[in-house]
Amino acid sequence: MKLILAVLVLVLLVETQAQWHRFPGQAAGGAKDMWRAYRDMREANWKNSDKYFHARGNYDAAKRGPGGRWAAKVISDAREAAQGFGNSGRGRSDSAADQAANRWGRNGGNPNRYRPRGLPKKY
Repeated sequence: MKLILAVLVLVLLVETQAQWHRFPGQAAGGAKDMWRAYRDMREANWKNSDKYFHARGNYDAAKRGPGGRWAAKVISDAREAAQGFGNSGRGRSDSAADQAANRWGRNGGNPNRYRPRGLPKKY
């Protein structure tokens, strides 16, 4: 029993250590994905598209792996916290809806769930 447990721990430890070098690249790529979604949202300037771009940025970042998923969470949480400090005219319910879209995308949900009707296919 002890031998099986030791082998299991060793396998998990080796696998975890073998992947550590990918995390920074995944995080950087995830940050780029989040920036691209933000830039596209600003460019599109489409009514009711905010949640779609939140979900899309998180989805794209999380597809890169654990580093991308981490970057998406950190950026999403920071963005929502920063909006809470200013007078953006948005309430807590809108922020909570943004965070739900963020989680949906990060967890692999299809961002098109939030896609507004008529949004150009470019996005």
